[in-house]
Amino acid sequence: MSGEVKMTRRRAKTKHSQPNGSEMSSSTSPVSPDPDTSLPSSPEGHQDPPQESPLLEAEQEKVLEIVEKCEKVEKLPLVLWRNPITVLQYSSCELVLSLLEGAQALARYRVSLAVTTAIVVLLVSVHNFPGSHQESLFDFEKYLLWCGWWVGLGILSSVGLGTGLHTFLLYLGPHIAAVTMAAYECGTTDFPAPPYPSQILCPPGEEAGGEGGARALQITIWAILSKVRVEAFCWGAGTAIGELPPYFMARAARLSGSEPGEDTEEFLELQEKLKHPEKMTRFERMKYSVQQLVEKVGFFGILACASIPNPLFDLAGITCGHFLIPFWTFFGATLIGKAIIKMHIQKIFVILAFNQQLVETSISFLVQVPFLGPKLEAPVRNLLAKQKEKLHNGGASDQGGSILSSIFEKFVLLMVTYFVVSIVNSLAQSYEKRLAKSKHVD
Repeated sequence: MSGEVKMTRRRAKTKHSQPNGSEMSSSTSPVSPDPDTSLPSSPEGHQDPPQESPLLEAEQEKVLEIVEKCEKVEKLPLVLWRNPITVLQYSSCELVLSLLEGAQALARYRVSLAVTTAIVVLLVSVHNFPGSHQESLFDFEKYLLWCGWWVGLGILSSVGLGTGLHTFLLYLGPHIAAVTMAAYECGTTDFPAPPYPSQILCPPGEEAGGEGGARALQITIWAILSKVRVEAFCWGAGTAIGELPPYFMARAARLSGSEPGEDTEEFLELQEKLKHPEKMTRFERMKYSVQQLVEKVGFFGILACASIPNPLFDLAGITCGHFLIPFWTFFGATLIGKAIIKMHIQKIFVILAFNQQLVETSISFLVQVPFLGPKLEAPVRNLLAKQKEKLHNGGASDQGGSILSSIFEKFVLLMVTYFVVSIVNSLAQSYEKRLAKSKHVD
């Protein structure tokens, strides 16, 4: 379709340039003035028909409009709400092909596969073999699954080049907030496990008043940080792992010399725009600053970009892959920045935002809001009272659930739906590019 469109545009431009060329040749050629005629004559002595040029120009304009409309239609991305059947078909084909390509890539590492298979078989045998070790083994497996849950949420948060699932706002942030509020209410972080971490309860005999209130004053930020350090580190490590696909794709494209993928094309477009820096937008200048920091400073540049909330870090991974920066330099700096430095910043922010004194201060400011403030004070205080009561009796009084929790569940469902739709669209677009490349090769 694109080749036919280009040929049509070239023909239209050629036809459009022919009358102009004839007029220029006729005007520059030495012709004697003729008083009886008002139109210039051609070198052969024949006059040009004056009626055809307006018709030709109108036809050429129509052709150009049709060509432009075809190009606009052709450039529209393939998305689920525009072509649902095609998108589902293409995404399914791309998923199957990607799985086959991954299986072929894994088949090259036969020794690693054999060792991994032997370890898995051994673990399954130990798991099913009866004995006194099973209880400890089940606890260890449960702990590993819990850590893997947070690692998976971290991967979902960073994978997808900006379209990732914001699992910190949906899962880790609320978890840290719940631990913070429970620590101040119970006066301790020694929650009974089980049911912690699936459910937070105060230890038996702990009350908010009296000795419990005095202990609540002794709760420090460092105690809460220590309580949530494992899940926060696992989540941060997952975000670091999720940054690896752009790095590997850019590195593979550079080593193989093949056509750049969608991720590397963004990097190459930025390099082209550097030829005219005055035309670059502010966002593009920010991208270039990240690229320069990573390219010139190296490990510490990557560490600086990974240590702060940075939506442009995908470009850092692409830059490292394009310039063949060693894997452990990139991943080590990313892991330290995201799992240690950045996570401590985020944890401290959430803990400070949900400590007991700041919550009371926020409610006092809420009351001062005209019209809505006095009306919202009672529901907010009732919500906090129910949450505190739930910490002591296991949520027996909260049988019907709350409106806030139902709204949050719907919000999570919408976020997950958007994430799944974006993945389906991305798979369909990748398969469309695969088909275009195969046609180009043929």
